[in-house]
Amino acid sequence: MIAGILFLLVVFACFPGASIWSSAIAHRGPDVQNLQGTIDSGGEQVEVVAADGTPIGPGLRGAYMLGADSNGRDLMVRILYGGRTSLTVGILSALLCTLFALLLALPAGYFGGKTDSVISSTLDLIWSFPVYLLAVALSASLVVNEINIGWIHIGSSSLLIPIVVIAVVFVPYLARPIRAEVMALRDREFVQAAAAHGAGATRIMVREILPNVFATTLVLFTLIVAGNILVEAALSFLGVGVPVLTPSWGNIIQQGYTTIVTAPWQTIAPGLAIMFTAITLNVFGDGLRDALDPQAEVRGIEMR
Repeated sequence: MIAGILFLLVVFACFPGASIWSSAIAHRGPDVQNLQGTIDSGGEQVEVVAADGTPIGPGLRGAYMLGADSNGRDLMVRILYGGRTSLTVGILSALLCTLFALLLALPAGYFGGKTDSVISSTLDLIWSFPVYLLAVALSASLVVNEINIGWIHIGSSSLLIPIVVIAVVFVPYLARPIRAEVMALRDREFVQAAAAHGAGATRIMVREILPNVFATTLVLFTLIVAGNILVEAALSFLGVGVPVLTPSWGNIIQQGYTTIVTAPWQTIAPGLAIMFTAITLNVFGDGLRDALDPQAEVRGIEMR
């Protein structure tokens, strides 16, 4: 419960909080540079970016509470706006991943046979690739080959690239446990009763089985969001994730790692934001699992 509240605080800080901070307190946006400006620090004028290129560090110096980056941009503002991007990519990719997983897991688990064999082989193929290697390959391919489908544009400047890529690489992590649960449910009495009353396969999967795998899907969804945020940060750090001009936690780390010795706050601050968000989501997911399925831990102990 506490972890869920903490995550909601992160969401609030990054969405309405970012606008409030940048307009009412910082008086600047995430891309406003202040290379030659100064701020008052205890009655003394301090340069935002020193002559040797070192930006001002964290402290109670006006709006620069977390310091500035090498371009004189307010790091607090960039982290808040970057959180918008990272959370958007993490949540939307998790939703898309969950949709793909359900579309594959339900028929695979219900029909079995050749249907299960084909779908399981596809999942195994995706599973066999290292997550980051597959994500980098897909991202690079989409950046080089821009796609236009009606009003949908997937190109080098689109957030759809990391959203689609991260959704695809994590599909097996959701689909396999959901498939196993569907296989356990298809022989239950309520499913057999629905089939005996003439219900079709689609109706049985949607009306009978899907509500019974909702708890598992919800728990996996929260865990996947945390993983997606980490993958987005890694892809952005490697230059194949969120577009460079769009602030995200991964981009901020990528832009600050070259000065990690002289200005470590540029990488530490967004790194702590990623770590805090991932931990709260994982703890919330564990608590949600215990609340929705109190016997899950007992079954796990018995299986061991």
